[in-house]
Amino acid sequence: MIFVDILTDYYGYIIAFLLAFVISLATTPISMKIAYRVGALDIPKKRGMHNKIMPRAGGLAIFTGFVVTVLFLINNVQPSQRLTIWGLLLGALIITTLGFFDDIYGLRPRTRVVVQLIAALIAVMTGTQITDITIPLLGTIEFGILSNVITVIWIIGVTNAVNLLDGLDGLATGVASIASTTLMIIAVLFGDPMLAGLPILLTAALAGSCLGFLPYNFNPAKIFMGDTGSTFLGYSLAVISIQTMLKTYTALTLVVAVIVLALPIADTLFAIIRRTVNHRPISEGDRGHLHHRLIDKGLSQKKAVLTLYFVSGLFGLAAILIVLQDAWMAAVILVLVFAVWIGDNLRNRKHKPEK
Repeated sequence: MIFVDILTDYYGYIIAFLLAFVISLATTPISMKIAYRVGALDIPKKRGMHNKIMPRAGGLAIFTGFVVTVLFLINNVQPSQRLTIWGLLLGALIITTLGFFDDIYGLRPRTRVVVQLIAALIAVMTGTQITDITIPLLGTIEFGILSNVITVIWIIGVTNAVNLLDGLDGLATGVASIASTTLMIIAVLFGDPMLAGLPILLTAALAGSCLGFLPYNFNPAKIFMGDTGSTFLGYSLAVISIQTMLKTYTALTLVVAVIVLALPIADTLFAIIRRTVNHRPISEGDRGHLHHRLIDKGLSQKKAVLTLYFVSGLFGLAAILIVLQDAWMAAVILVLVFAVWIGDNLRNRKHKPEK
């Protein structure tokens, strides 16, 4: 008999979204009080966008909304999928705790990477694994014994990419919402009916918890998510994107996941290249990120963030088109976006070289 529960009906996913939204919205003021009490505060800095002290660690509300929702509905997920959920939750707890202490004390990059490695290994050990990649015209490449290594690199990479994207009010929160919603659409439309319940539940809960926090985080922000939230979102999106691709009919797996998360991934790659070319430490911050460039061009924070929401939405649309096997239209979107992006980087380097 087919496993029947609340999650076989899409009302269950709506409940997951709404529950996560309400919990996140309700706990954000509490996370604000905690931030002030423990000293998780953002002090104005030269490359920053604010001129007053702001509470950080708002990610506690996002984390709470997501975790409580998933725990509330975990018994309605197929038993074979629960180990994966527990692995995600344990890894997310470790990552969120790391981010929380980083928001207070400012941990060293080496410490952050070690803890992120532990969280990534937990996800791998509980069933999250990238086994292959299918590239159009080239076919499928099996990773074999390198699967675990590639999965760990993916998780750590996306975790830090989303963290680096968190530079404007509401930016990382909104982009994470768009990415998780895109993954949910892919799972709903193209997922195996017996397996897609897990990624749909997780993406619905993640999108709801992000949007519940957004009213407090959108410009002018009352609180920042801090590393508490940005690393949690990055880690969760990295793990959930793998699970979504594993549970769908698409063969493009990792390619689709990369496109869904293309905005933070590309921005991070450009940052690494930029800092390497300028002989600067990769972990050193600068004002060369795309959101900084939009601000420097005269856009307000709101317009810059909305512009990047649009770009993220285009990437999401391209990912869905690829799954629909409309690769040409997806390619047109991707080429146009990256052509503009690369052109902007080249012009900026020519006319405004970093000192």
